[in-house]
Amino acid sequence: MKLYYTPGACSLADHIALHEAQLPFEREQVDLQTKRTEGGADYTSINPKGYVPALTLDSGETLSENIAILDWIAHQNPALKPSGEMGHTRLLEALAYVSTEIHKSFKPFFAGGGDDEKTRAGEAIVKRMAYLADTMKGEFLFGADISVADCYLFVMLLWAQKMGLDVPEKLAGFRDRMMGRPAVQKAMTDEGLI
Repeated sequence: MKLYYTPGACSLADHIALHEAQLPFEREQVDLQTKRTEGGADYTSINPKGYVPALTLDSGETLSENIAILDWIAHQNPALKPSGEMGHTRLLEALAYVSTEIHKSFKPFFAGGGDDEKTRAGEAIVKRMAYLADTMKGEFLFGADISVADCYLFVMLLWAQKMGLDVPEKLAGFRDRMMGRPAVQKAMTDEGLI
């Protein structure tokens, strides 16, 4: 299996989750400007959407979109999703919230938005992160154990830190705990981020 990523992009969540799941995989960096992989392939022939992440499975099928890839990883290692009758549904709920309410709100920071647009986006991001801080069930979103949704939230917290956004103290502590995890260290080292 192969993960297509760009250093520090949202694909870092999938990279971390694959290490957390202890799944063997290869990785290939993508230049999002040229749409070429580090091996010289046309990335749009792998993922016609032209952005990361993409995960090509051993079957030859390719998944894209963080929610789908992270859900697939959680199915490979059920320890990475909350337990119980509603566990999978709650995981999808958290992944959707991080994707649609937080991830997408960063667009003005990456797409050349003006100062007013960035200010409004930053306020919305902090407010939405406060909701997650208020609903965390323990050290992680669902309690004492990490889930793939925590991997995604962690990347959003890195972005918030890079943009100078003040996140709730509980989430700053979460980000710092995540930084100490071997899977996070491995993924970030692999991507040249630390």
